[in-house]
Parts: sequence; C-alpha cells; structure tokens
Amino acid sequence: MTTTVLNKDMTVKDVLDRWPETLDVFVANGFDNFKDEKQRNAVGAFLKLERAAQTKKYDLDNFLGLLQDKIDEELNQVDVTMKTTEKSGSQVNVSGLLPCPVRLPLLEGFDAFIENYTAETGNTVSYKLEAASVGANWIEENIQGIENADELPDVFLSAGFETFFDKKTIGHFKDQGVFTDITSDAVNPDFASIDIKDPKKDYSIIAAVPAVFMVNHDVLGDLPIPRRWSDLLKPEYEQKVALPVGDFDLFNAILLALHKEHGNEGIEKLGRCMLKAMHPSQMVKNAKRVAEEKPLVTIMPYFFTKMARMVKSLEIIWPEDGAVVSPIFMLTKKASLDKVKPIAEYLSSKPVGEILAQKGLFPSVHPDVDNQLEGDHPWKWVGWDYIYQNDIGALIKQTTQIFEDSMNEV
Repeated sequence: MTTTVLNKDMTVKDVLDRWPETLDVFVANGFDNFKDEKQRNAVGAFLKLERAAQTKKYDLDNFLGLLQDKIDEELNQVDVTMKTTEKSGSQVNVSGLLPCPVRLPLLEGFDAFIENYTAETGNTVSYKLEAASVGANWIEENIQGIENADELPDVFLSAGFETFFDKKTIGHFKDQGVFTDITSDAVNPDFASIDIKDPKKDYSIIAAVPAVFMVNHDVLGDLPIPRRWSDLLKPEYEQKVALPVGDFDLFNAILLALHKEHGNEGIEKLGRCMLKAMHPSQMVKNAKRVAEEKPLVTIMPYFFTKMARMVKSLEIIWPEDGAVVSPIFMLTKKASLDKVKPIAEYLSSKPVGEILAQKGLFPSVHPDVDNQLEGDHPWKWVGWDYIYQNDIGALIKQTTQIFEDSMNEV
C-alpha cells in the first residue's frame, strides 16, 4: 500500500523534492521548464498542483492521478524488479511481453503465485515477462529463429498478430499442433458478438487491446466528427490523422481490419490520411506535442484515453463500427501441460483479468470479469476465418508496404 499524501495544495517543488521521478510526468505534459533547476526552485516553489492543472486546462483529478501512478509505479518497481526470475535448470519456462500499464501489478501477483506453485509441486520456474515497449527487438532475440518446439517457452504471452501467425516464427508451430487452449469455452458477455475463441483450440486469447479515436475539437473546424473507420478514409481527413505506427501490434491489427473490409485501396487511403506517426504513449503523455502537430484525429489504445481526458478539447470516440481488436494471446505447450496447466490457468484467471481490465482498460475475455465498459462498445475483429484463410505474416508485410508507399506520395 502506498503512503503518499499527494494533494492539490502541494507545490510543484514539494512534489519534485519528495518524488523526483514525477519530473517525467510534468515534462511529458507540457511543463518543460521544470527540467531547469532554477525554474523548479523559483516558479515551482509557489505553483500549486491545482493551479498547474488549470494553466493547461487539465482535469485536476486526472492530473493528480498521473502523478500518483508514477509514484506508486516507482515504489512497486523496487520490490518487483529486484527479484531474480531467470533460473538455470528450471523445469518450466514462462516468457512474453506484458502491457506496460499493468506489468508491475501483474508481476506482483505472478511472483506470489509462482512461490506457492513451486512449494506445492516442487517444479522450479524461470520467467521473463518484459514490458511490451521492448516489442520487436525482444521477439527477434528470444523467439525468432527457434526451429525446435522444445526450445519454445512452456507458456508465452504477448499481443499482436505477426509473431503468432508468421510462418517464419511461431506460426509454423501452430500448424504442428504444438499448443493447446486451456481456457473455458465461456467468454465474457462483452465479446459475445464476435468469434474471439480459436475454433481449432490452439491459441488462447485472454484480453484485447482496443483501438479508438481521439478527436481534437480545437482543429476540427467545419469537418464532421469521424464516427467510423471508413470516415477516416475520406479525402477530407487526408494528413489529419495520427497513427500508432510505432506500436506494431496495434498498427498491424488496424492494417488487417481495414484491409479485410476495404482491400488495398483502403490501405492506400489510410496512408494518405496520416499526419504523424507517434507511439500512443507519446500521443497522450505529451499533450503539448500533439497540440503542436495538430492532428484532427489520433488513433490510440483505449487505455490512454483516461489520460487524454485531462485535455478538455479532446473527445474520445469509440467507433460505431467497432474498436479494432489487437488480441493478447497466451500459448501453452501441449507437451508441458502436466506441469504448466496451473500456471496457464492462473494467467487466464479472473484476478489477472481484473488487473488487465480495471487497471489497464484491456477488456478481459474471462466470463466473470467486469470490464467496466461504458455504453455501446462494438468490436472490429478480423475473425478466425480470415486468419485461417490468409498468410497473416505475408499480408502484414504487403499492407505495410502499401501504406508506406501511399503515405510517401502525399
């Protein structure tokens, strides 16, 4: 439990003196001047948090929440990251990428679970669960190039399509029946409208990363608010959209979803609509930068919308034709099932689902989790039929090339 006493009447200097790590939050949200020690000691000494939020037109509670999250993250990081989790000669290996906003709370729970699991079974577990921000590099170093199924992790977690369906990486192991879905056939009612479960029962999906719109009313002008993905492909939105090109998992999901419905022409139009490519964390942690680039629409994971709500000119739109789904997959090796089933069941359990859904806004597939989604929340999911009918790895490369060519032509 945190013992912080953060409140609106504290000055910026009070906060930075006590919690230096919060400087990242101030700088990311437009207070660049506090990088300078003289400014921190002069302006920061009398500028209270409430007034600081007012100067940027930020919602006070959300602004305080960002600072509190950073403080809590730092406190938790000390406990979680000091543990050695890679052990030589371990009988079970778990690895993968966890969404950055929930990695620490997930690791805390997983640490405790593994201690009990080892005590009860005698099986030693080596696990390396990195932040998703390390992304492609981690996959390249740890997964690509594996040719023997025995070298694969016993349980593997990550978001995205390319890693899981590219025939040159994990995709060819799926065809060999190496994996098994240990999750229940029941799914969360929030996903009842789509075929989220793998009909071949190889892969498990434990949660989703939804992509939604953020509209900047300061630059909207006379243009209508885009409500559907197809709206973004219209000529009036050319060079007005910020896309999460740096977030490969989410961007690939967007490419596939739009290609399924609009073909190559749709991807060309998507390329023409792009104003700026930013990683989602850049989009919303630095509201000043977004304002300078002036994208009319920013495409981002639903998680980041709680920070974007600080800026009153920004409106979050859940697309009427559905938030694009980037699945969080879990792969469980069939050959290791006698040892790893309890671990896979824990990672797909209700407590883990609640952390994903309620701390990270990554809706859980577990049937008993309250995903706390407001109003209508349709999905744009490519579906398993589409996945099985296409070479997903090759299609991602093809659509990426079409997108880049079209973007460079504008």
